[in-house]
Amino acid sequence: MTISSLSADTGAQRPFATEVEHRRAPGLRFLRGLGLLLGPLVLGGCEAGQSATSGWRTVASDAGAASVKQEESRMWMTVGERRFAITLTDNAAARAFAAKLPLTLDMSELNGNEKHASLPKALPANESRPGTIRNGDLMLYGTQTLVVFYLTFDSSYAYTRLGRVDDPAGLAQALGRRDARVVFSKN
Repeated sequence: MTISSLSADTGAQRPFATEVEHRRAPGLRFLRGLGLLLGPLVLGGCEAGQSATSGWRTVASDAGAASVKQEESRMWMTVGERRFAITLTDNAAARAFAAKLPLTLDMSELNGNEKHASLPKALPANESRPGTIRNGDLMLYGTQTLVVFYLTFDSSYAYTRLGRVDDPAGLAQALGRRDARVVFSKN
């Protein structure tokens, strides 16, 4: 039994009705009518024999798939006690790199702005000149040299972008001025 049918049966006023609600009744009737028109369109998206709630499960599945895709595009870089989240670029080189994880590399210092290491196998490259290298960029130089940049600067060199550290604050301090052991992992 609904509140309105209860009110009609008992002759009592609806407990939630107010003077303002009565003045807005034409707008409410419009919204209810709109709901009646749109309801079948929304429910029409469900396959025959499915309940309306199964359509919600599809939306939840899509959200789950998006979450899985986000997890696939995320990896971690650990330097000593510091752990940094990296969002991978959507390209063949980044996917090939992620397929090799987990990977521990002894990375050499170069130019006071980057660490680099040779990978065991070449990755597909699609080089471009970024112009400005940013603190936290994860790049591939050539087809086999992984580079982590910890300072922002201009460069004329060409790289294949693999990803970027989500929050590079403290990256330079974690990597230090000497060679560093870096662990790349999926979780």
